[in-house]
Order: sequence, then C-alpha cells, then structure tokens
Amino acid sequence: MKKISEVIGKYMAWIVLIIAALALFVPGTCLWIQTGWINYLLMIVMFGMGLTMKLSDFAVVFARPRDVIIGCLAQFIVMPLLAFGLGKAFGLSNELLVGVILVGTCPGGTSSNVITYLSKGDTALSVGMTSINTLLAPFLTPALTYLYLRTTVNVDVKSMFVSIIQVVIVPIGLGLMINKLFGKYTQKISDVLPTVSVTAICLIVAAVVSHNSEKILSTGLVIFAVVILHNLLGYLCGYLIGVLFKMDLPRKKAVAIEIGMQNSGLATTLAGAAFPNLAMATVPGAIFSVWHNISGAILAGVLNKL
Repeated sequence: MKKISEVIGKYMAWIVLIIAALALFVPGTCLWIQTGWINYLLMIVMFGMGLTMKLSDFAVVFARPRDVIIGCLAQFIVMPLLAFGLGKAFGLSNELLVGVILVGTCPGGTSSNVITYLSKGDTALSVGMTSINTLLAPFLTPALTYLYLRTTVNVDVKSMFVSIIQVVIVPIGLGLMINKLFGKYTQKISDVLPTVSVTAICLIVAAVVSHNSEKILSTGLVIFAVVILHNLLGYLCGYLIGVLFKMDLPRKKAVAIEIGMQNSGLATTLAGAAFPNLAMATVPGAIFSVWHNISGAILAGVLNKL
C-alpha cells in the first residue's frame, strides 16, 4: 500500500489532469458523482490532514512567530488582492469573479506542505502557516469575501462561516484528537492517507467539472488565464516577500508555495453553499484544483535544484 501511495503522490498532477479532461470532454462518464458529495469529500481530506497532524506542529508558531505572521498576512492580503485585480482586469462576469475571489480568500491548500517538502523547503514553517491560516479562515475568508464583493453580489457571511467550521475545522479537529489519543494506530494507516486524499480530490474535480462542462467550455480561455496567473503571481509574490524579509532559501520556498497554492476545494464548497444561484462560481475553484497540482509539481522540480 505504501508503494501505491508513493506512485499516486508522484503522479498526482497527471492523475488529476486526466480526470479533469475526462470530466470536461466526456462529462457523461463522471455525472454519477453528485455535487452534493463535495462537502463530504472535502471533509474526508481535512480529516486525513488532521490525522497526520500533532500539537507539536504548532510549535513553530511560538518558536518563529515572525515567519508565521508574515506568511499568514501575505496569504490573506496578496491572494485576495490578486484575485480582485485579475478579475477586474480581465472583465470577468460577476459569477466568475465570485469564484476567483473565493479562491483568493481561502487559506493555503493542504498540498502545499507536500510540495514544500518535495522542494526542500521549510516544511515545519509550511505546516505551521497552513494550520494557522486554516484556523483563521472561518473569520477572514467570509470577511474578505464580503469586503471585495459587497458592491457586486449579496454575500452570505454566516453561511460561509458555518460551512468552514463544518467542512474544515471540525474534521481537522477530530483527526488531530484521534491522532493524539490513538497515535499508535493512526501511524499504521498513514501510508494509506495520501491515496484517500487524492481519490477524494479527484472525485471533487470530476463532480464540479462534469456538471459544469458546458459552462466551462463556454467561458473560453479567459478564466483559465486568470486562474493560472493568480497561481503563478502568488508564487512570485510569496518568494519576493521572503526576499524582502531576508529569509533563507528554505523559508522563501515555503512562503512562496503556501501563498500560491490555495484550498480550492473549499472555494468550490463555499461557492455552492453561499452563492447557490451563481452556478459558474464553482468553475474557478475546479480549474484551480487541477492547475495548482500541475504547477506545484513543476515548481517542486525547479526549486528542488536550487
């Protein structure tokens, strides 16, 4: 099982890309995956993340608060601002703008820790930033989404807050608690967790893409350009922030990856929960889910050689 997980982890970007292409161009093959499953699938991913976490992962917050604070501030300032700026610059419709803003206001993705590790970056810092960003998300994600979209659409802040608590905080908390109490047993299944997480991510991508295939294809290349630029500029800004604050190379890598890789699965979930009448709002999150796994794998290969 460990070897299978290693292979899946190694080729995750290609697996997600193939599933996304299948769902986009032959949607009938994936329509059996209901969009109502997305919340539960994301909860599985978050629970798996919790199972791999320990209270000691938060030690970096107290050992190096300056680095964590810089990373967290950058996360919730840079990515929402980039999302809003790109959305306006490319003249996105309100529905797509909502989706892009949601991607920008969500915390860093769980895969950022893996990519940081593969890049020979500061993994402890990456885990610390992801953990704190995730804990801040129930408050900052709804608040920032409202700030950027209040004059464009009605933002259901309460619904977003409740969704993040249910889908992110509770599953991670349960996983953390179980790992604390039954660490001897959770350690034995740790090799299986990457496979479970990748499977859940693939199902989320397949569900969103297949049920919105016509809409995605009708948007043309604009939304793809916005999503790709948002991700790449996030990496660049993160690295430059590391340079600005005179961080060493491993920390620069961690901050760049943490800022550039978003929890796009959560963005998709929030789009459905808080903006049920804006079907296209789920599209940017679905595209980002595919793209950031590809870019992350490429980036890991480049940074690993530095």
